[in-house]
Amino acid sequence: MPYIPHTPDEVKQMLGTIGVDSINDLFDEIPQELRSTSLTAIPAGQSEMAVQRLLSEKAMLDGTPMCFAGGGAYEHHIPAALWEIATRGEFYSAYTPYQAEASQGTLQVVYEFQSMIASLTAMDVSNASLYDGASGLAEAVLMAVRANRKAKSKRILMPVNVSPVYRKVVETIVKNQGITLELIDFENTSGTIDMSQLTAQSESFAALVIPQPNYFGNLEDVHQLTDWAHENGGLVIAQVNPTALALLEAPGNWGKAGADIAVGEGQPLGVPLASGGPYVGFIACKQKLVRQLPGRIVGRTVDLDGKPGFSLTLQAREQHIRRSKATSNICTNQGLMATAVTLYLAFLGADGLQKVAASCVANTQKLMSMLDGMSGVELPFGKNVFHEFVLSLDVNVDKVLECLAEEDIVGGIKLSLNDMSQQNTSENLLLVCVTETKTEEELNFFATTLNDVLSKLREDGGEQ
Repeated sequence: MPYIPHTPDEVKQMLGTIGVDSINDLFDEIPQELRSTSLTAIPAGQSEMAVQRLLSEKAMLDGTPMCFAGGGAYEHHIPAALWEIATRGEFYSAYTPYQAEASQGTLQVVYEFQSMIASLTAMDVSNASLYDGASGLAEAVLMAVRANRKAKSKRILMPVNVSPVYRKVVETIVKNQGITLELIDFENTSGTIDMSQLTAQSESFAALVIPQPNYFGNLEDVHQLTDWAHENGGLVIAQVNPTALALLEAPGNWGKAGADIAVGEGQPLGVPLASGGPYVGFIACKQKLVRQLPGRIVGRTVDLDGKPGFSLTLQAREQHIRRSKATSNICTNQGLMATAVTLYLAFLGADGLQKVAASCVANTQKLMSMLDGMSGVELPFGKNVFHEFVLSLDVNVDKVLECLAEEDIVGGIKLSLNDMSQQNTSENLLLVCVTETKTEEELNFFATTLNDVLSKLREDGGEQ
């Protein structure tokens, strides 16, 4: 049952068993002055039907805006069957599968997840998932520093066109471990990594992070970057969008030897936008680095009767081995979200995922063509993108987003490149995302509305 209430008699019996008079006695260590008083701001209780109606009314206030925002979290169509299956009790309430004999279903799902991620990234092995893409990148950085013993360096070359959120999370996690993030700027005309800054590097480094696509939506020359990093003694961390990998070269095939570690956010694969989470990170690597993977791996084996079975293996974390020997303090995987990813990929298959990615590209190119040449609009980094691109506007971006919101459009994400780059760049930059969910009519509506908004703001003096 999803909900098991306790009667007053049951509560009294439990308290009597442990020898206390009330539930408050369980919190006697908390000083009285720190305890909450009566909750005066909480309204009186209502019936279930009334509460459902109230919440529905509140939800309707948000409306159903067209979303053109991305930046790491993306709106994709999710097959209706997916969450009907994922929220079955077998998956929805399953926790850590320590007892293999009682957890074969959960273990098999995670095993399938690992297999699909390894296939999608063209890497040898994947773990059982991570919390999210940002903390996953931090784990990849730690992993690279541990693994690259030849370099004996704790320097990571981190492009500034990696998501600013990801970079902040990585900095928070690694800054007290003696690891330095050396920021690498981007070319002002393409938005891609500036090779001249890489070739100017004179000190050894543990790894180079390569975003594909990068935060601006542009596509990097991953083969050149990968070969350069390997030739200069560094490992390569590929930070990728899994949907894009249906069309783009997989990290395991980058350059002559392929990336060493691939990491990213699995949210586009069946996990809805939900006010910031929960999400699910993935990480995969080459076989030679498998013992540096954080978290856990599910392996396939056979039992005494020769029947296939699944069990946890290579659990190199502090819960299983001495803390000093652990590779990570990652304590669990995002099992429910990993189940959603597995179901999504199973429903779509390789051909279906490729069609989704191709539709994203087609819609993005359509919208860019509509906007290219529009008065007050420029595409500063060009059109070599997957499904996001940057617009440079001649009026205040905040005002543009406010006006678009009044038309029920989430217009994108404001970029502040002055905070990201050493270059003198415009502040009126907008990151726009288009996925397979957008129709021709919606693309036209966005372009027409944006043109009207720009004209109005320009008449009002630009609202700078």
